[in-house]
Amino acid sequence: MSDLNSVQNWIKRILNDPITKILLENSNLTKIQLETLLIDILSEENIEKRLKYREKVKLRLKKEGLSRGAFTRTLKQARRNVIQTIYTLFLLGYVGFFEDPTFDKYAEVAYNLKRYAEAYHEIWGRIEAGEATNEDLKVTTILQQELEESLKKLVEPRKLSKNM
Repeated sequence: MSDLNSVQNWIKRILNDPITKILLENSNLTKIQLETLLIDILSEENIEKRLKYREKVKLRLKKEGLSRGAFTRTLKQARRNVIQTIYTLFLLGYVGFFEDPTFDKYAEVAYNLKRYAEAYHEIWGRIEAGEATNEDLKVTTILQQELEESLKKLVEPRKLSKNM
């Protein structure tokens, strides 16, 4: 059961992360779809035995009135949205969008997101072990604030147009 609790705690931490909140607001996934997708992925990776869907339902943060069928429908919707997003990226690459200098700011933010995620996971491990320093927390906070500002600037649809 501690494995189940660790998965649930990890999901809570991810969903409460300010960067996740900004990204989620501007993605084509709902919070429930992201949570369901995370449960499906993390339960496969972090728990020794394979979980059945009714057990995965128990990992949801708000499980009142949630049926196995509702969980699987939400999971199916989330997977479909992820696949459509990947195809959208393929399409944009195919038509040359990523070669446009307008995209450079998005690529820079994507790189910074990767750096932040790596630092966040490393520091979170130290926090759980009681080994985090004030410097660790300052670095994470600075990276988080920079990313939040960058992401908020990029969410305007007009940012995609050179002429606006």
